[in-house]
Amino acid sequence: MATQVAVVGAGVIGRAWAIVFARAGLPVRLYDVDAAQLANAGEFIAASLQDLHRAGLVDEEPAAILARIECQPDLALAMVGVEYVQECGPENVAVKQAMYTQLEAVVEAKTILASSTSGIVASRFTGHLTHPERCLVAHPVNPPYLIPLVEVAPSDTTSTDTVERTMALMHQVGQEPILVAKEVQGFILNRLQGALLNEALRLFRDGYVSAEDLDRTVKHGLGLRWSFMGPFETIDLNAPAGVVDYASRYGPLYRDVDLQRSGDNPWEDVTLQRLDDERRAALASHELAERQVWRDRRLMALMGHKRQQPAS
Repeated sequence: MATQVAVVGAGVIGRAWAIVFARAGLPVRLYDVDAAQLANAGEFIAASLQDLHRAGLVDEEPAAILARIECQPDLALAMVGVEYVQECGPENVAVKQAMYTQLEAVVEAKTILASSTSGIVASRFTGHLTHPERCLVAHPVNPPYLIPLVEVAPSDTTSTDTVERTMALMHQVGQEPILVAKEVQGFILNRLQGALLNEALRLFRDGYVSAEDLDRTVKHGLGLRWSFMGPFETIDLNAPAGVVDYASRYGPLYRDVDLQRSGDNPWEDVTLQRLDDERRAALASHELAERQVWRDRRLMALMGHKRQQPAS
């Protein structure tokens, strides 16, 4: 019998998770405290499934996948028989603490409670529970039905069984889970992304590069390699004798650059406003939604290409 899963929160991430589980053949119950959001979820999911089908990323008819998703406005009913819960609530510790108190009261004894949080470690919102051992973070990349990485981040009290079952479920539904071995704010992906963003904002703020050329540097340079291999493999292949050889050649440069970085805040309002001015000149606010659809369709094309390549 297929694992019964529930998704708590019918926003962008919650709807995307519902697609991930349903396209893998699992029955999904989708819950949201906002009745209007829940009522509209099916329409958004159906549109995404149509796009995925047109791109060849799902073989089943979209209606068959959508039929596995039940929108349930009653939390207790949504949790009946559920073995795994994917929580997609706000990035707020107090709100999550309250949500997990509610969830613990209505789920079964072995139900895993996993959070989609982008950066809050699990111990901050599960430590007050009677059974924190069945809680952890399973942080996706948006949208998870196109970008498969999931950061599985347990707390010190999370049981090995919970971690193993979560990793197995993620593999089962076609995701690519990694284990975050110790709690750290922001986990792995957002700490890496943050390092790049912090440096990008400083280079932009200090007049070294325009916003457009900064983006061009990544999409026509770094991003091409990073779409199929990571930074460690990149440097291993960028010197004749591998990592140590690369470090002997370029390590001093990177150390010097790192020492030049100040401890100032690159996210100041004046910098962000100037960046926004440049971005709005390139893309008007009313065009953002259309460009997001373009982004997702380009990701679909990339994922279709990657599926045709041999497994690494």
